[in-house]
Amino acid sequence: MRAIRVKTASADYPVIVGGNILAHFGYHLRKLNGKSKPRIYILTSPEIWSLWGRQLLESLPADQQPATLFLPPGEQYKRLTQLERLATELASAGADRSSLLIALGGGIIGDVGGFLAAIYMRGIDYIQIPTTLLAQVDSSVGGKTGVNLTSGKNLIGSFHHPRAVFADVDVLRTLPARELRAGLFESIKAGIIRDPRLFNFLERNRETILACDPTALKRVISASVQMKAEVVGIDERESGLRMILNYGHTIGHAIEAATGYKKLLHGEAIAWGMLTATHLSRTRGLLPEKDAARIEKIIHAYGPLPGFRARVPELIDAAGRDKKNKSGTRRFILASAIGSAVVVENVTDTEMISAIEYTLGLAAGARE
Repeated sequence: MRAIRVKTASADYPVIVGGNILAHFGYHLRKLNGKSKPRIYILTSPEIWSLWGRQLLESLPADQQPATLFLPPGEQYKRLTQLERLATELASAGADRSSLLIALGGGIIGDVGGFLAAIYMRGIDYIQIPTTLLAQVDSSVGGKTGVNLTSGKNLIGSFHHPRAVFADVDVLRTLPARELRAGLFESIKAGIIRDPRLFNFLERNRETILACDPTALKRVISASVQMKAEVVGIDERESGLRMILNYGHTIGHAIEAATGYKKLLHGEAIAWGMLTATHLSRTRGLLPEKDAARIEKIIHAYGPLPGFRARVPELIDAAGRDKKNKSGTRRFILASAIGSAVVVENVTDTEMISAIEYTLGLAAGARE
């Protein structure tokens, strides 16, 4: 078991990575809270609760049995209407400022749960227990919370860090293979932008990792979290360096929007976005050809990526609403080497169109 500290100007908390954590969550909670015994509320999905709810409840003492709130799975439920419903349920169940919310589930549960904790009574404590690889390596860490608008993802939200994150590799054994691969694309991203050793490990240990070997997964998760913790510690509010964490997300989010959030998993859309960014870096002469080839090879090796259909104008329009953009200036994250990324502000429409057309050509040839 490994504890990685996330230290920012406003927060300091552990990310615990290991096995058999959920079965002993009550012990970890007592260690975290000391003598304090807050009222506990759990936000989860019906599917996750059916898999892991009993184990979590059995780990808690009889005098700290929680109330449970449910959010259906799917991006269509990551909306303000659901947030209001959940806040009302918290109030009806007697939650106050000393209460503790536990977000048990994937990235959507974590994002909504974190935002709910951020705004309920102007802020209550919460804990992340991510149950997907993607949430363990990325969205549960860093304090970003939020919900979607029809015009884009995560356009309403706040920074609200958890008290702690518990990443239990044992829960990953129930993940479908496609969900596992989707999470690994975020770890590939971590290697591309800042950690070449992680990239090399992913290159050399593909079969072991895809077989869900616990030791290999712990290393991947720990390295991904460590990278993100370092970046967030330097730039908590995404005013500079933290923007590199959005590598692949500009076009990835645009692809999600263009396909109605139904065709691709988030990690798959980001993988297509990384291929777009890699092509753009290559054509600019920013990324050496050998590095570009390695990036493309590893993304496809952890596939297959499902195909999709979209039009160039709608992807450009969606990319124009990206949160990184400022005062009409389009910002794009590009790799300059394996382990290094930069923020550029001079990507032209011609370059964007060429890169998107390249990606759409690849997607058209992939199996839908």
